[in-house]
Amino acid sequence: EVGEPFKEEKAVAKYLRFNCPTKSTNMMGHRVDYFIASKAVDCLLDSKWAKAKKGEEALFTTRESVVDYCNRLLKKQFFHRALKVMKMKPDKDTKKEKEKAKAESGKEEEKKSKKESGKDEKTKKEKEKEKKKDGEKEECKKDETPGTPKKKETKRKFKLEPHEDQVFLDGNEVYVWIYDPVHFKTFAMGLVLVIAVIAATLFPLWPAEMRVGVYYLSVGAGCFVASILLLAVARCILFLIIWLITGGRHHFWFLPNLTADVGFIDSFRPLYTHEYKGPKADSKKEEKSESKKQQKYDSEEKSDSEKKEEEDGKTEGTRNSGTEGSGGERHSDTDSDRREDDRSQHSSGNGNDFEMITKEELEQQTDEGDCEEEEEEDTESRPSHGKS
Repeated sequence: EVGEPFKEEKAVAKYLRFNCPTKSTNMMGHRVDYFIASKAVDCLLDSKWAKAKKGEEALFTTRESVVDYCNRLLKKQFFHRALKVMKMKPDKDTKKEKEKAKAESGKEEEKKSKKESGKDEKTKKEKEKEKKKDGEKEECKKDETPGTPKKKETKRKFKLEPHEDQVFLDGNEVYVWIYDPVHFKTFAMGLVLVIAVIAATLFPLWPAEMRVGVYYLSVGAGCFVASILLLAVARCILFLIIWLITGGRHHFWFLPNLTADVGFIDSFRPLYTHEYKGPKADSKKEEKSESKKQQKYDSEEKSDSEKKEEEDGKTEGTRNSGTEGSGGERHSDTDSDRREDDRSQHSSGNGNDFEMITKEELEQQTDEGDCEEEEEEDTESRPSHGKS
């Protein structure tokens, strides 16, 4: 036998009903609200009943005292204990999910094989660039592992069933509300609606001034609604005219957010919007994309050119060291070598490299060569006599 609840118990249950966080679900075909025991205990420990008044002790001092008081409320049928049962998926759904996962993994493997075949045809520089990009992507996507399908984060569904042991326990136990009092706000709103309906039915009994004022207010509201509808139609007509005249290049909207799902003030902001969708806009987009690509390629080519310059500097240093050692030998060329060069140049200039030469010309050339050798011997002997 359970007696009727006291005023204090009703007040505590009402406070707990409107301040403790609740969730709604289906139970036995009905929509119910439920709460968790630990959150209810925390809510009551923060209430006014947990603070001591003058000459009186606090109703709730510890968590155990709150649990005892909630057991009293449970016995007086303010709420009851429920059991959370997880819904199991049927075997067909699990098989379908496995098949989808296999199909997705097979598609990803095919894409990878196509990418690898395309990479083989590219040059080494492009491969290096792709490796850099892949490295950046892997750093950004560390959590994602290749070859595995993405799993959607889904909450596990459950249903509530009545519990056999009706006891209040501090923890993650679930309790369903039976007590459903009317909130003060809902009561006030209902009262205002009833008064407004009665006042509207008594409109013929209103004073003449009030009736005239209501008439002008209703006419003003009707004009405002009609103007908004006309604006919505006019802005579409204006957009269509500009679109047809410019051949679909200019998109001009007057009050673009007028019919959008926004607030009253935001529906009039901004005043207009304009977009140009012509060949120049497309060319500008392409130029921007090309300039970005060129900047990337230039930066990579600069790094490659710097490396090549360093290597060239090293090779030039080694060559300079070798040329310094062979400088003396180059300066010690004989006069005979120079003569041979002069003869070769003379013969190439005349074009007689492969022509037939007569005996008289050969004798003249030999006589000239003997004269030149005698002159050289004279020049070499003269400075030797001076020295002696």
